[in-house]
Amino acid sequence: MEAKYLENWLRDAHAMEKQAEEMLKAQAKRIDHYPALRARIDQHLHETERQSEKLERVMSELGIDTSAMKDMGGKLTAFGQSLGGMMAGDEVVKGGIASYAFECFEIANYKALIAAAELANQPNVARVCREILEEEEAMADWLEQHLDDTTRTFLTRADDRDVQAKK
Repeated sequence: MEAKYLENWLRDAHAMEKQAEEMLKAQAKRIDHYPALRARIDQHLHETERQSEKLERVMSELGIDTSAMKDMGGKLTAFGQSLGGMMAGDEVVKGGIASYAFECFEIANYKALIAAAELANQPNVARVCREILEEEEAMADWLEQHLDDTTRTFLTRADDRDVQAKK
């Protein structure tokens, strides 16, 4: 197996985590009335920051640098998503849906990375990617289990003129 794929995919994963950090930070700032969602997003933000660090460590051990262009692209994408969400009155629901979809995207990426690391005889990379995969799966499961409640809370709040539904 060519190592270039593993190297490129690790750079992609690092950029993906940088994008996730920005998305989670922006989302956490705007969900005051949804404390369970806010707490879980804050928790996953810390996990995501550690995931970036883990990727940087294994990349450094392999002599792979991060891609400033890919990292910046991920951050810019997150910024654009954040701006779009700020304009939506139903941001908390759309954000929940987008977050769930992004977690599934991350899960698929880490599964591919694990397979590539195993074929490249890089057990440490595979181990780190499995650790990250577990956190991504846990977040996706949490979002899936709570999307119904978040949606119902939003709709209930939206029907009440005395409360703000968006945040």
